[in-house]
Amino acid sequence: MPNYDYECETCGKRFEIFQSMKDAKLETCPPEVCDKGGKVRRLLGTGGGIIFKGGGFYQTDYRSASYQSGAKKDSEAKSPAPAAESKPSSSSSDAS
Repeated sequence: MPNYDYECETCGKRFEIFQSMKDAKLETCPPEVCDKGGKVRRLLGTGGGIIFKGGGFYQTDYRSASYQSGAKKDSEAKSPAPAAESKPSSSSSDAS
């Protein structure tokens, strides 16, 4: 739920109200702001931006499960197969 900024046209005080987007906008100044109950107008705000803090916010972090499974299959297909372990072979020169 967003904060909305209002300004009382009677007393000139600015205040912000935390209300649902579905709530009707305020018409009069609440008593806790001024005791005159003047008409208020909603101010245009810049809104809150999303701030990512910390290490590791990537575009692929929130992909769908089907995308992630397809990407996993692609990476497995591109990676080389593990090398087979080589066993020491008996050469004919060792046999006497």
